[in-house]
Amino acid sequence: GLFWLPVVWIQIRLRDMAKHAAAEATALPPGFDRLYRVWFAFGFPAFFAVVAIFWLMLTKPSITLLGLN
Repeated sequence: GLFWLPVVWIQIRLRDMAKHAAAEATALPPGFDRLYRVWFAFGFPAFFAVVAIFWLMLTKPSITLLGLN
């Protein structure tokens, strides 16, 4: 969640910036590239977190807390 929520917000913002540039027939604004890099950087941990959650659901490893089962 810590990475997915910002990624979703950034993706919506990037979409809106691209729509506006296309509607106005102008170049993408300068902040688009910076925001895209942040989106890309946050996307990797977000993706691997989902893969880890999926792995945990499939394998259901036993978790030992303080040596107690």
